[in-house]
Amino acid sequence: MNESVLEKLKILAESAKYDVSCASSGTSRSHKKGSIGSAAGWGICHSFAEDGRCISLLKIMLTNYCIYDCAYCINRRSNDIQRATLSVTELVNLTIEFYRRNYIEGLFLSSGVVRNPDYTMERLVRVIKDLRLVYRFNGYIHMKSIPGASPELVNEAGLYADRLSVNIEIPNEKSLQMLAPEKNFQSVFTPMRYIQQGVLQSAEERKRFRSAPRFAPAGQSTQMIVGATADTDKDILHLSSALYQRPTMKRVYYSGFIPVNSYDNRLPALKQPPLVRENRLYQADWLLRFYQFKVDEIVNDAYPDLDLEIDPKLSWALRHPEAFPVDINRADYEMLLRVPGIGVKSAKIIIVSRRYSNLGAEQLKKIGVVMKKAQYFITCRELPMQTIHEVSPDAVRRLFIKKTGRNVDERQLVLQFED
Repeated sequence: MNESVLEKLKILAESAKYDVSCASSGTSRSHKKGSIGSAAGWGICHSFAEDGRCISLLKIMLTNYCIYDCAYCINRRSNDIQRATLSVTELVNLTIEFYRRNYIEGLFLSSGVVRNPDYTMERLVRVIKDLRLVYRFNGYIHMKSIPGASPELVNEAGLYADRLSVNIEIPNEKSLQMLAPEKNFQSVFTPMRYIQQGVLQSAEERKRFRSAPRFAPAGQSTQMIVGATADTDKDILHLSSALYQRPTMKRVYYSGFIPVNSYDNRLPALKQPPLVRENRLYQADWLLRFYQFKVDEIVNDAYPDLDLEIDPKLSWALRHPEAFPVDINRADYEMLLRVPGIGVKSAKIIIVSRRYSNLGAEQLKKIGVVMKKAQYFITCRELPMQTIHEVSPDAVRRLFIKKTGRNVDERQLVLQFED
């Protein structure tokens, strides 16, 4: 591998690190005879599988040159940074060489926009097409679709990529126009619709013909930047909820704003990314996807932002003491999911286990319930020591804040509860 390619790799891998929407694959494709690599049901970037294997992706940009001048992007046109461009052949060879050396198991490919969206998208498609057809690469490929690209190129990309993504970046179109005046929501949502149509059409064709090609079998994802604008958590989660209504949207990622262009007065003056807020948004997102919560239950006009000191589920429970305590041996599955300290797996085990006997505190601990948190919100076989009504919501909140000892972002709303 020559030094020129390695130097480009260093520059382009550094430029790609700000995109967090490459975490999981969500697809499974076994080894094929005559091919190299496979896409397992995970595909997590720089993490570990349940069997202890380290799973990694080559996360790289085709080029960090860009015709756009987005205020929040390190690769914006007006920035004086090192620039590099890999040819299609160089990137294909780099991926294959890294795979053969067991450095990676897949590829996450993005790019700055050069010339125009179609020109850039065409080169990205050539990379993944050569990997699949010329080198018979059977590993996981996640490709960023370029906003504004033609439907023909998006459709071709879906035939070779496991997952396609189009980043929204800014959750409000007015804010997007302020920070990236050359972009608009239409250019983002249009390729999202192309991807959705391709996935649904492929599913219908495979019902009739088993040999029909699969289109982006891992669906699509997107990313939103948190903290670059004045948008509230309510704004962000309402958009996420709307996106999850689409059958092909698998994940919405949240990226705490990193002040890489601190000289731009349109951006907030932050010393560090709002990581606690980012984490709370992921927790709220989890409640939307797996715990049957609605957005208005988590955030609303009265509480437009998430509490940074406690998790969203506990925050909801403290705002609704009338719903508790919950009888573990009688409550339905949906209500069990709303108890702080009880997760999806624990709730399912409780439903099955209580068919045979009434459950007590010891059984709940063995099931996996976090009793230090759940004890204030449940009753079980034993009489509860103290419920939320005896302790009061505000006292319970103070108790958990004292235990965690987390620092609070002063710009964020902190919820207060009356005795």
